[in-house]
Amino acid sequence: MGKALLLLALLWVHSLWPQPACVAQPAASVLDDPQVRRVAKEGLDLLYNMQFEEAAIRFDSISTQVAAHPVGPFLSALTLWWEILMDLADTQHDEEFYAAMTEVIERCDARLDAQPDDFDAMFFKGMALGFRGRLRSNRRDWIRAALDGKRAMDYVLAVAHADSTSHDFVLGPGLYNYYAALIPKRYPILKAITTFLPKGDRELGLAQIQRAATRGYFMQTEAIYFLLQINYLYESDYRASVEYVSMLRERHPGNSFFHTLEGRIYAHWGDWARSDTIFASVLNRYREGRPGYEAPSAEQALYFLARGSMARRRHDEALSYLLPLEALSARSQEDTYFKVLGRLQQGMAYDALNLRERAVERYEQVLTMKDWRRAHVQARRYLDHPYGL
Repeated sequence: MGKALLLLALLWVHSLWPQPACVAQPAASVLDDPQVRRVAKEGLDLLYNMQFEEAAIRFDSISTQVAAHPVGPFLSALTLWWEILMDLADTQHDEEFYAAMTEVIERCDARLDAQPDDFDAMFFKGMALGFRGRLRSNRRDWIRAALDGKRAMDYVLAVAHADSTSHDFVLGPGLYNYYAALIPKRYPILKAITTFLPKGDRELGLAQIQRAATRGYFMQTEAIYFLLQINYLYESDYRASVEYVSMLRERHPGNSFFHTLEGRIYAHWGDWARSDTIFASVLNRYREGRPGYEAPSAEQALYFLARGSMARRRHDEALSYLLPLEALSARSQEDTYFKVLGRLQQGMAYDALNLRERAVERYEQVLTMKDWRRAHVQARRYLDHPYGL
């Protein structure tokens, strides 16, 4: 519901606030420079494969080539973005990331003061606001996330209107069309409010995102990822989810985020054989010290391997994953998702093994922790009625 309220707030402020005037694309844009395009694409591919140092070299060369342009700090900040994604429970990079996006916005504003229809300034300001809003959303800072999202969407839509031939720029309108159509149907409780919002178009939105995914240059991976999210979270389309996550894995085989997401998709639909294979691979890469395969990746792997064992009623085997998960998740003082759900699964495994006292201890511990995914409801249920009975 939190995400729904964020989307609602974004669309609501979009309907109330005036949008910036459409811009005309200038004859010379940094996005049209062949050298910048080539090096930026190389850097993005390296970044998506967790080769951060190599990506930084490409991005630094662009900063040197076009000093004072917002493209430099924007590309450099993407490395921070991926470091944050690797462990969303860790907030140590947040302020540095916000500062980097603020620098991008300030550079854009300086250009817009000199030339109000500066295409590059509009584009990179929209991107910076969008990424800042995404992090604020992850931090449940809903209001500021919605305000950033609204401002970002204004610029993204204006840029797409100015250059309707670009396969990259159509991604923004596609997302707007899809989610504006989704909210009233997905969340009927909000329907009375959404009646006053601009209408979306689900089919058009999907077609626009698909266009960016298949024909985009810079935004292909982002578009594929959004299609994956849409089909996984909202369309409940197993085949499409597998198709898009497979595309991400083929394009970026070293990306631990996409790797664990692939396993979660199979686990979501109960395909434990494929899920186990994928998460065993994730765990092996973590133990080998592969770039990007940090503790959060291993936590996910251990949790879902345990879930697979529980599904097969191999409860001792499940504990062989859950106990290392508990030790690994202790690195954080926060009650993270996998720490809490892992503790709940421990109780369930102990119950199944007729170790009731240990099970009760775990359920009572869960009740003192953050209530992820209705963990408290389940813990209370199993305190009253042991799991498996």
